[in-house]
Amino acid sequence: MMQPDLEQVLQYLKTLQAEICKQLEEADGGAVFAADTWERDGGGGGGGGLTQILRDGQVFEQAGVGFSHVYGDQLPPSASRLRPELAGCSFQATGVSTVIHPLNPYVPTAHCNVRFFIAASPGGLPVWWFGGGFDLTPYYGFREDAVEWHRTARKACDAIGEDLYPQFKKNCDKYFFIRHRNEARGIGGLFFDDYNTGDFEQDLRLLQSVGNHFMQAYLPIVARRRDHDFGERERSFQQYRRGRYVEFNLVYDRGTLFGLQSGGRTESILMSLPPWVRWEYGWHPEPGSPEERLYTDFLPARDWLAS
Repeated sequence: MMQPDLEQVLQYLKTLQAEICKQLEEADGGAVFAADTWERDGGGGGGGGLTQILRDGQVFEQAGVGFSHVYGDQLPPSASRLRPELAGCSFQATGVSTVIHPLNPYVPTAHCNVRFFIAASPGGLPVWWFGGGFDLTPYYGFREDAVEWHRTARKACDAIGEDLYPQFKKNCDKYFFIRHRNEARGIGGLFFDDYNTGDFEQDLRLLQSVGNHFMQAYLPIVARRRDHDFGERERSFQQYRRGRYVEFNLVYDRGTLFGLQSGGRTESILMSLPPWVRWEYGWHPEPGSPEERLYTDFLPARDWLAS
C-alpha cells in the first residue's frame, strides 16, 4: 500500500482555500474576506487553521472558507465510529470547508468539504482515508440549475472513475437527510467518506477533482439567479428554510461533531450557520405555491441526469 504524503495534501488544501476565496470575491464584486488565524488549544493535541469570512456582500450575505490542520492523542468518536479499532489512537486531520449563504433567495446555499485523516494504528502502520463532497440547498428550485449541478458533479467523478458518481450521489442523498423532519436538506451532490483504495495518488486526485469542480458547479448558478427580483415573502421563506440547515448541522453533521469533540475552535466550526434564520411553529407552504414546489419537485431524491 502506497504511503500517504501529508505535505502534498496540505499544500493542495491551502491553495484550494485561497482560490475559492478569490473566486467568491470576484463573483460578489464588493465584499472581501477577513482572515482569522487560530491555534488549537484543547483536546490533547495541537494544530490550528485559517478561517476566512466574507460578510454583507452584494451577492453573498455570508461565506466562510476554513482550512484546518489539527492533531491529537485520541481520535474522536465521530471519526472512529467506522473504524472502532482506531479508538484512542493518535491522529492528524486536515481539510477545507466552505459554506456560502447568498442574500438573494433565488441563489442556493452551497457547501463543500474535502478532508484527509491519518491515524497511528495499533500495529504501528499509518491508517489514512479521504472524505468530502459538495451539495446544493436551493430555496426556489430550477430544474436547469439542478441538472447542471449534478452534471458537473458527475464530471468531477468521471475524471477518476465512471462508477463513482452514482455511488457518491446516493451517499449524499442519504447523508444530507434530516431524519426528524423526514426531508432532504437540498438536492444533494456528492458525498464520500472513509475512502481509501490503497492508491494514495489516485485518491488524492479524486479529492482534488471534487474540490476543483465545486466553483465550476456553483458560480454559473449564482450568475443566473443573483439579479432575480425578490421580496419579503421570498426572504422570509429563505430564512425559514435556513432553519433546516441549522438543525442538520447541529444534530447530524459529522464535521461539526468532530470539531467539537476534538477541541477545535468553536467560532470556526460554527461558521457554517447562516447569519439570519427563523423558525415558525406548524408552518406549511400554500398549495400550488413556488414554496410548495421545493418540497414536491426538488427535495425528494431523484436522478437529475436520467433524461
